[in-house]
Amino acid sequence: MSEGCHPLARSLLIATRHASAANAGLSLSLPGLTPYPGTAGTVLGMAGMTIGKLAAAEGVGVETVRFYQRRGLLAEPGRRGGGYREYSEEDRERLVFIRRARQLGFTLAEIADLLGPAEARSTGEIARAAEAKLAAIDEQIMELSRQRCRLRRLAHVCEHGNGEDCATLFLPEPVTVAEGG
Repeated sequence: MSEGCHPLARSLLIATRHASAANAGLSLSLPGLTPYPGTAGTVLGMAGMTIGKLAAAEGVGVETVRFYQRRGLLAEPGRRGGGYREYSEEDRERLVFIRRARQLGFTLAEIADLLGPAEARSTGEIARAAEAKLAAIDEQIMELSRQRCRLRRLAHVCEHGNGEDCATLFLPEPVTVAEGG
């Protein structure tokens, strides 16, 4: 994880690192604990992952990783000696951050803004982005609640009235122009 990482983003990345390890049945509280007996690497020292290993580590497909690369959210590392691209732990943490932000409802453009240069992100900017997302979600909830009430009233009228009472469901017939006038 880079030292220039914003404190809020850093804490999210640390939390997601621990959650990812827990999902894999691993504990990060014991240094040197490895996923398989006899392996020399640690979970946090998985430098040099291929795209397949990176994707599998976070439960996504290779095409998802490539999609995020095309959108500029993940870097595409250069090829190493064996001709494979090697992804770092920092790349994995960034992928985790992207997935968590998507789960919170942020768009890819908003995530790109959040992942912008660390020096361009202040706690205030991140808090404002989160508050704006909360306000948008609150508005969506209110609109869905209004729509739910309207649909309940319509269902009640249609169940307990006659066919004319449900007229709001009928659309007028399209007007056709008679040929030859």
